[in-house]
Amino acid sequence: MPSTPAADDPAAVEATDLRKRYGDELAVDGVSLSIPAGTVYGFLGPNGAGKTTTMRLLTGLARPTDGEARVRGTSVTDRRGLVSHIGYLPETPPLHEEFSGREQLDYVADLRDIPPSTADERIDAYLDRFELRDDAAKRIGSYSKGMKRKTAFVQSVLHDPDVLFLDEPTSGLDPRAARRIRESITDFADDGTTVFLSTHILPVVEAVADTVGVLYEGRLVAEGPPADLTDRAAAGAVGSGTLEDAFLAVTGDDGEGDG
Repeated sequence: MPSTPAADDPAAVEATDLRKRYGDELAVDGVSLSIPAGTVYGFLGPNGAGKTTTMRLLTGLARPTDGEARVRGTSVTDRRGLVSHIGYLPETPPLHEEFSGREQLDYVADLRDIPPSTADERIDAYLDRFELRDDAAKRIGSYSKGMKRKTAFVQSVLHDPDVLFLDEPTSGLDPRAARRIRESITDFADDGTTVFLSTHILPVVEAVADTVGVLYEGRLVAEGPPADLTDRAAAGAVGSGTLEDAFLAVTGDDGEGDG
């Protein structure tokens, strides 16, 4: 079960009227968010809605055209100050395929200034948790998509971030590994980590999210606890009142498309 954040927790992620324009295209159109610490925030939207662009803005990888956002009180325009607070798993994660899995994680630990003894302990625990230990000495280039995904997840959480941004974290994973990811998300939130989760897999969101935000054409068109959104769908006689029904009702989209 997802955690229940305290009512007086300060917002871990805040955005006010956030916009991003690429030429004539407005990819993110006035998004405002306030996400308490320890919350799992499920971020949904059809392909091309602007989800990845929003995550790039919140992680400092893109600069807003207008508006502002802060993560743990640090402006997203302060990339140097931001990196110590966040972990980010993009849909296509950066991995050095010539490294072994263990070398990749040691490299990330060194970049993050994690003390060697602490790094070794954390790496060993995660290798065991995600059943990677037997393959840790093999080159990442020989890994399956699922093994690469698990390695990338571990490197995103190795430094124990305050806020974790996950873009399709269970993509390419078998059911056992996907369950490990879901359990880890809940564990992190229980320990006070804020998780910003973007995925097309609605059962994952239903299982772990405290709050769901739905982005459509760059705008946040619905937000609230999953149960509230499904109740609205049922009350509006849209399907049988599932999160999928609620999603389709507010987007008018079947979820297919590009990007």
